[in-house]
Amino acid sequence: MQDLNLIQQLAVFVLPLIFAITVHESAHGWMADKLGDHTARSMGRVTVNPIPHIDLVGTIIVPLALYAMTTLAGGGGLIFGWAKPVPINPRNFKNYRRDTALTAAAGPMSNFIMLLIWAMVLRLSMGLESGAGWLAEPLAYMAVGGILINAILGVLNLLPILPLDGGRVLASLLPPRLSMSYAKLEPWGLFILIGLMVTGILWPLMRPMLQLVQTLAYSVAGLM
Repeated sequence: MQDLNLIQQLAVFVLPLIFAITVHESAHGWMADKLGDHTARSMGRVTVNPIPHIDLVGTIIVPLALYAMTTLAGGGGLIFGWAKPVPINPRNFKNYRRDTALTAAAGPMSNFIMLLIWAMVLRLSMGLESGAGWLAEPLAYMAVGGILINAILGVLNLLPILPLDGGRVLASLLPPRLSMSYAKLEPWGLFILIGLMVTGILWPLMRPMLQLVQTLAYSVAGLM
């Protein structure tokens, strides 16, 4: 990625970014549907078509602006964004706590699956014959972007901070009384996350897990 200027990096990231965020949300709806809540499916949100999921600010503007600002500041290019929230009605679940945790976990898991797919695309780009050589380089850059984006979104969303998915999983696993106390922190979750970003704690906190999931994906795809 160092070979590309900032504008080229942003252009390469657009497609992987849109699918990373929208498939993440669709995965929540898909899991909820499998567990008895058909709200998202009835509203057409269980689809990999990004159009129903895209939020102009959260899916496009904020992630690209944040990446640009953190790259220029030497912070490694942090990416964070969101799509339109998928409607979930937990009252339709057979087991409220278990199914809420599974539905929340489905989002980050979808990012790790896409991370593996992009790693395989990267391997494919390296094996393209000379006749398709014109496609190899842009495809490789896009695959690297897809790997980075999905690793960041997957790991970030596993942090045990509400309203992130990791926070919802933790809230579902805690004893009921403790879970209710923990849920009271949700209005402050975004401020906690911003505080971790501003103080420079977030990136070192995430780095070991980022390295682990990327190494596993490269290994499975035969790139190591």
